Amino acid sequence: MSDNVADLGEFGLIAAIAARMPQTRHVVVGPGDDAAVVNAPDRRVVASTDLLVEGNHFRRDWSSGYDVGRRAAASNLADVVAMGAKPTALLVGLGCPADLPTEWALRMADGFREEGEILGVSVAGGDVVRSSSVIVSVTALGDLDGRPPVLRAGARPGDVVAIAGRLGWAAAGLAVLSRGFRSPRVLVEAQRRPEVPYEAGLAAPGAGATAMCDVSDGLLADLGHIAEASGVAVDVDTSALAVPDEMRDPARALGADPMVWILTGGEDHALVATFPSDAVLPSGWRAIGTVGDGSGVTVDGAAYDRDAGHDHFRVP
Repeated sequence: MSDNVADLGEFGLIAAIAARMPQTRHVVVGPGDDAAVVNAPDRRVVASTDLLVEGNHFRRDWSSGYDVGRRAAASNLADVVAMGAKPTALLVGLGCPADLPTEWALRMADGFREEGEILGVSVAGGDVVRSSSVIVSVTALGDLDGRPPVLRAGARPGDVVAIAGRLGWAAAGLAVLSRGFRSPRVLVEAQRRPEVPYEAGLAAPGAGATAMCDVSDGLLADLGHIAEASGVAVDVDTSALAVPDEMRDPARALGADPMVWILTGGEDHALVATFPSDAVLPSGWRAIGTVGDGSGVTVDGAAYDRDAGHDHFRVP
């Protein structure tokens, strides 16, 4: 195997990546032509795109190529599931330096493949270019299977706010890594590779979810998107958000409040949704708050006095 991608060349790298990407039933034409062809049984296509930039979203001394592939795939697949759709395919663009080790790029492809296998999704195509740092651009496609999409704009006063998945684990892992530590391993691994509650998300529309969102910027920030789009107020009950034991010792060691990680950390890609008050929450969902008249998001009935979550363009 060539040591770096320059030795392999653009088309050699594409061929090597494509060889690690078996196609699923959703893909009619996969890598190798001018464009991919993907089945769209519903005749509506759900599409989401995202960018991961080295030094901003990940560091190669913290994360392997495999980690980055898993994370990039998960962040986009979560967006599709948050619309109530079943993912069907991924398209991946990779910008990288000429001296990027070939093994790093191929392990990234393995990460994409293995995250996609959870949902029966494959990488149907993409592109490779030279850049000064590693940049990963992903587009995820999905199918609604005849159902209406679950939007951010559907929450109603009286609804219950519920969460599926982990909150604060990735933020805790980032805090640990930022201090130069590599343990607790469970938190570090959570920052490197999210565990998205896909099945819970796919079950939400059938249980009557009125609104849903991927928690990518932080629970409070993303609930703010739902509140604004729906024209409602949301209140979060912190008594329903237990601090995991795994966070307690690191929080004490770092002088941090673990509830801040839970309320504002977003890279776990949990899902947050609203349901009618009489709905039976599907497996994996737990109630954490309520929807009322008004606007904005409160915590335990009061305004939150810290940053609610991540904003790429916030001035430090």
